[in-house]
Amino acid sequence: MSLQLHRPDRRGGLEPRPVTEANWHRQLRSRRWGASLPGGRLPKLENPEAWPTPSRISLLFWLALGALTFVVLIAGYGSGFWG
Repeated sequence: MSLQLHRPDRRGGLEPRPVTEANWHRQLRSRRWGASLPGGRLPKLENPEAWPTPSRISLLFWLALGALTFVVLIAGYGSGFWG
């Protein structure tokens, strides 16, 4: 059994699709995929959104968020807003 894809012909039967190139990397034409670079090597792409947050800043953020939540709860119950 073959996993080759077939398409309908105009006589009610099926015909195999033409074989495409197995190396799909050759079909990519964008510079960022390295098709136009010497040797076909991929360029080094940086992702500024993936820069890790320093531990100190993340720790300060969570501590400040916890302190702010505590203050809001104390102020809400102290004023009778949630009481």
